[in-house]
Amino acid sequence: MATFVLEIGSEELPSRFLAPEEAELSARFTTALDEAGLEHGALRVMSTPRRAVVMIEDLNPVQVEREEIVSGPPVRVAYDAEGKPTKALEGFVRTNGCTLDDVFQQETEKGVYVAVRKHTGGAHASELLAAICPAIITALPFAKRMRWGDYSLAYARPLRWILALLDSDVISFEVGPKVSGRETCGHRIHGPGPFAVTHADEFLKTLAGPCAITLDPAERRKIIIEGGNAQAVAANGKVLWKDSLLDEVQGLAEHPVPLLADFDPAYLEVPREVLLTSMESHQKSFGIEDANGQLLPHFLTVLNITPEDMGIVKRGWERVLRARLDDARFFWRADLREPFDHWLQKLDTVIFIGDLGSMGDKTRRLEALCGWLAETCAPELASDAARAGRLSKADLVSGLVGEFDTLQGIMGGIYAGRKGENPTVAQAMAEQYLPAGPDSPLPGSMAGALLSLADKADTLAGCFGLGMIPTGAADPNGLRRCALGIIRIVLDFGLPLDMRQVFAKAQELYGDRQWKLAPNEALDKLMEFFAARLRNYFMSQGQDTLLVDAALGAGSAQVKECGARLSALAAFSREAGFAEAAQTFKRVANILRKQGQTEEIPAQWKAELLQEDAEKALAATLDQLLPKLDQMWTDQDHAAALACLSEVRPAVDAFFDGVMVMCEDTDLRRNRLAMLQALGGRFARLADFAALQM
Repeated sequence: MATFVLEIGSEELPSRFLAPEEAELSARFTTALDEAGLEHGALRVMSTPRRAVVMIEDLNPVQVEREEIVSGPPVRVAYDAEGKPTKALEGFVRTNGCTLDDVFQQETEKGVYVAVRKHTGGAHASELLAAICPAIITALPFAKRMRWGDYSLAYARPLRWILALLDSDVISFEVGPKVSGRETCGHRIHGPGPFAVTHADEFLKTLAGPCAITLDPAERRKIIIEGGNAQAVAANGKVLWKDSLLDEVQGLAEHPVPLLADFDPAYLEVPREVLLTSMESHQKSFGIEDANGQLLPHFLTVLNITPEDMGIVKRGWERVLRARLDDARFFWRADLREPFDHWLQKLDTVIFIGDLGSMGDKTRRLEALCGWLAETCAPELASDAARAGRLSKADLVSGLVGEFDTLQGIMGGIYAGRKGENPTVAQAMAEQYLPAGPDSPLPGSMAGALLSLADKADTLAGCFGLGMIPTGAADPNGLRRCALGIIRIVLDFGLPLDMRQVFAKAQELYGDRQWKLAPNEALDKLMEFFAARLRNYFMSQGQDTLLVDAALGAGSAQVKECGARLSALAAFSREAGFAEAAQTFKRVANILRKQGQTEEIPAQWKAELLQEDAEKALAATLDQLLPKLDQMWTDQDHAAALACLSEVRPAVDAFFDGVMVMCEDTDLRRNRLAMLQALGGRFARLADFAALQM
C-alpha cells in the first residue's frame, strides 16, 4: 500500500474559504477514488492560508480489477436462420472491444441473450491520480474566484506551487501555469524554501521542521488557546474566547504565536461591549477579564511569526488598538451628550425599507403596537413597552452604532440606562433584535419579547403589503428569520396571541398607504407564509410530519395553542388504539368535508328523527360527551380531549356499521350528518384527522 499527498500552494486565502475548501476536497477525492476503483485507508484534508493538503494512507497502487458481464441482443436477433452473426451481433462485439469467440449465451427472465465478459481495472494509481487531481483542483468552488496573468484558470488566489507524491514518485500534471512536482514552500520568514520532499511519508515532517508550518487547524487552535490562557493567567485574568473569532484567527496564521498586549485603563470608561467589538472586529483580538467578570486593560492577539523582538511587535499592536479605542471613546462621549429627542428627529431622515417610510415612522408604529400587545399579554407593562418601542431605533443615528453597526440595540439599551430611562425600557431596547438566528438566545424580559415581536411583525406586514415575498433562496429582508423569531418568542413566553390579529394590527398602523397587494390578500399570503415557517419549526424540533400537518390543519394563527395541541397529539400517538381512533375520525372528517360542500348541515340533530339503535346510542353518548369536550377546550386540556377519541370510537364505529349515513331521505341524512358534525367539529379544533395517512 502507498501514501499519496497533494499540496495546493497559493497566495493567502481568506480564512472563511478554508473550511469549505477542506470539505470540498474531502468529498470530491472520496467520490473520485471510489469511482476509479482505488481502494484506500484514511483520507485527511488540512489547510493553512497558503496551502490545502490532501493525504491518503494505504492507497492501493493498482486499480481493483473487475469482471463485468455485458448483455447484448437476443440470440434470435444475434444470429440469422443459418446461424451466422448478424450486423447486430457484430456491432455489439465491436462496441465492447472483443471478438466473436468471446461471445456466450445466457438465460435471463426475458429469454436467451448473447453476452461477453469484460475485464476492467488494473490501471496504476499514478495514471488515475494524474487525471483526478487537476480535474478536482480546477472544479473547486469558492465564494469568489479570480484569474491572473494570461491564464484561463480561475482559483480563489493565484497558484504558486503544486506538490503531488505517490510514495517517492511525482504524480505529474498541469494546472494553469503550474506543473506538479516534489517541492513545497514554508513560512515566508521562518522557512521560505523551497524544500524537496523525497517521500510522501516525509511531507508532514518537512512542514513541521524546516518549513515552520503548523498544518492541522485543530493543532493551531490548541496552540492559540493554551498559549493565550497561560499568558492571561500570568496577568491575573482569563481570555474571553469567541469560537467564531477563534476559527477565523487560526485560519489567518500557519505559524500561530499568541501575544498578550495592553491598553490604557482609562479606556475602560467605554462600555465593555464597545471595547470588545473594537478588539474583535478591527484587530481580530480577544478581551481579557478578571475573576469577577470585569474587563481588564489587556488584549490577546495572534501573530503569524515569532519576532526577534516581541516588545516592538507588542507596542505596534497597542498603538493600532489605541487609535481604535480613541475613536470609540470620542463617539461614546459625544453620544452621551445627545438627547433621545434629537435622535428621534433624525430618524425621520433614515429610510426603513423601500416605500415603508422612515425609521421615525417605524418607531411610532412600534410604540402603538407594543402598547397594544402588552394590553393582551402583560397589561402592567403597557407604558414601558410603548416607550421602548418609541425609542427602539434611536441608537441607529448614534456615533457608536454608525461605527459598530453590530451594536445596534445593545447601545440603545446602554444609552437608555445612562439617560435616565426605566430599566425595563432599557433592557427591552437591548433585547429587541433577539433572537438573531434559529439557535441564538431569546429576549430575557417580557418587554423585550414584546418589542422584538412587534418589530418583526411590523416588518412582515409592511413587506407583504408591498409584495416583497421571499421566493426560493432569496430573502433580502430576512422575513423567514422574522417569522421564526416570532414563533420562538410566542412559544417560549407562552403568549396568548392570534397572529392574524397581530399582523392585521401591524398592517393597520401603516395607515393610508399605497399597497401593491390588497390588505386582505397580503394578510392571507402572510398567514400562509407564517404557517409554512411554523411547520418547518415544529419539524426541526423532531415532530412527526403527519402530526404537524394534522395540528396545523386545525389552525396555525394561535401559535401557543397550536404547540400545545401538537404536544398532546404526539403523546396520544404513542398510546394503544391511536391508529384505530385516528382512522375512525379521519372517516368522519372526510364525510363532513365532502358533504359540507354540497348541502347545509344543521347545527343540532333532532331526537325524533333517530331511528336505528346505533344512532340512538351515539346520540346518548354525545349528550354526555359534548359538554365535557367543551369544558376541556375551555381549560385547554387537549390531552384529556384526545383521550375521549378512544372512549367514543366504539359508538362511532357501531354507527357507521349499523346506519346508512348517506341515505336517500334528506331529513334523515342531514340529521345523521348533524351528529357527526357536532362530534367531528369539536375534535377538528384539535387536529385535522384527514391529514393523518394511517
